[in-house]
Amino acid sequence: MAKYKSLFNVEGTLGEVNFYKSEDGYHMRTKGGVSKSRIANDPEFVRTRENNNEFGRSAVSGKILRRAAIDLLADAKDSKVSSRLTTVMMNVKNTDTTSARGLRSVDIGIQTPEGKALLKGFDFNRNAILTAVLLSDFSLNTATGQITIDNFVPNQRLSFPEGATHVSLSCGFLNLDFTTGSKDMQVSNIENLPINGVSTTVVLTPEAVPIGTGQSFYFLKVAFYQLINGIQYPLNNGAFNALQLVEIV
Repeated sequence: MAKYKSLFNVEGTLGEVNFYKSEDGYHMRTKGGVSKSRIANDPEFVRTRENNNEFGRSAVSGKILRRAAIDLLADAKDSKVSSRLTTVMMNVKNTDTTSARGLRSVDIGIQTPEGKALLKGFDFNRNAILTAVLLSDFSLNTATGQITIDNFVPNQRLSFPEGATHVSLSCGFLNLDFTTGSKDMQVSNIENLPINGVSTTVVLTPEAVPIGTGQSFYFLKVAFYQLINGIQYPLNNGAFNALQLVEIV
């Protein structure tokens, strides 16, 4: 894949070359390649089939996680979150040391300490990394999902974007089973604060402890707003909002 510069922005096919546009600009690539039928049946491509199978399973696992967290994720993600999460899930899949090649899966890998460590700390918005936005330490009670931020002073403990007047903090406690797809997400209260010098102890408590099997996932979200004539508006449609998967048990 190559980028190109031209007086004209071209999209389409010219001879054996495809021109197309992505988020990163205009690109070009040659047509051709091995047929789908040969990849599906030729013994020479057995490794390709195994890799494709594992990639597909990892992508599905990423989709399952995103959908399970949609209540928090909707306004706190970037345009590449799907592909970024699939890449991480592929690494989690690699920690499955019991399944045959081609059958390794996230649902087994995520049960290992190594698999959990790979996914823990994932930021759903690469433009707003939680550790760069929230400058306060916090504590997590894994039994209840409660997150506490002591002595939180918004204008000192936040890296906030220009125009932001208020911040909202919330958390989520998810039980998710990648094998069955069963999920239960419990979201906390939303603490909305003006971005000023007042110290507050923020306590975020999910409505209940989620039910179900699988692993427990804990999320922390920071969202910014601008107050105009008594109404708080999402700042730049959530472009500066941070959401991180802070722990997995």
